Amino acid sequence: MEFLYDLGLFVAQAITLVAAILIVVGGIFALGQRQKAEHEGHIEIRDLNEKYRQIDETIRHVVTDESAFKAEQKAQKKEDKAKAKAAKKQLKQADAEPEEVRKRLFVLNFDGDIKASAAENLREEISAVLPQVRENDAVLVRLESPGGMVHSYGLAASQLQRITDAGVHLTVAVDKVAASGGYMMACVANHIISAPFAVIGSIGVLAQLPNFHRLLKKHDIDFELLTAGEYKRTLTIFGENTDKGREKFTEELEKTHLLFKQFVGQHRPSVVIDEVATGEVWYGQQAIDNNLVDSLQTSDGFVQEHLKDCDVYEVKFVHKKQWQEKLGLAAEGAIERSLLKLWQRGQSRTPL
Repeated sequence: MEFLYDLGLFVAQAITLVAAILIVVGGIFALGQRQKAEHEGHIEIRDLNEKYRQIDETIRHVVTDESAFKAEQKAQKKEDKAKAKAAKKQLKQADAEPEEVRKRLFVLNFDGDIKASAAENLREEISAVLPQVRENDAVLVRLESPGGMVHSYGLAASQLQRITDAGVHLTVAVDKVAASGGYMMACVANHIISAPFAVIGSIGVLAQLPNFHRLLKKHDIDFELLTAGEYKRTLTIFGENTDKGREKFTEELEKTHLLFKQFVGQHRPSVVIDEVATGEVWYGQQAIDNNLVDSLQTSDGFVQEHLKDCDVYEVKFVHKKQWQEKLGLAAEGAIERSLLKLWQRGQSRTPL
């Protein structure tokens, strides 16, 4: 039995090694093909009214008397049929009042990293939604981001600006964090809601980099950086930094900070910008006191609040996975299964 266990261990390790190699190879191919594949994808739309209705029916089926539940279902089907008939008739009437049309709420999601990579999906989703909006329709963006690169989040904020520029009411919901570039995006909205302990603010600019000049000098390694233009490079990782370079770099940070403050002040005129643009963060009620957000509410609460009055749709752009990505996911799954089996075998041999 000891031999079989050792053999199984060797096979599991071999599978793990082969899978790891496949992941690396697949990753290399994926890097080469990613630019070509980024435009490939499709829009997925989820009816949230139907989602919550199914949840409600599932719970009522368990907690309600069988006969009463059947009667409720029958009445609901009759009501749905009448609504569908009325809606169809309404659409056929050319002179129908716009107010009679049921409002719609489109829900988008943005989960930001340092490069605001999700802006690519956001762009596609907004491009899909805007041509469909009618009067009184609205958009909710569930935004989570600790911030990142200035130019990346500037573009992401500009994508949200497309919604308000089109005259569509935009609500941004922050359940966890909208700081720095994340708050730059959020402040574009007509209305900002946040959970009580969501992190808000951090209106500031940060830059940091290591410098290896002394290490290179210690080992007699020369580093040369050639530029044309006095301030083409102010600070460098490998060269010797100067006070003049540091001063210029700080000046550039201050200019960027000024642009950030002006942007927030433009979209949130009620904010006393010099009091909040210190790089500090606030939670929930503190953010309301500083006019950084408008009300305390979670995104889930906001959605459920509008289910009765609106048709609520979650819109998501999904990139088409290339074979390299699928291979990587398959290899990852194989590794996990092998490690799990190995652990289970080890547990079965462990005495109590």
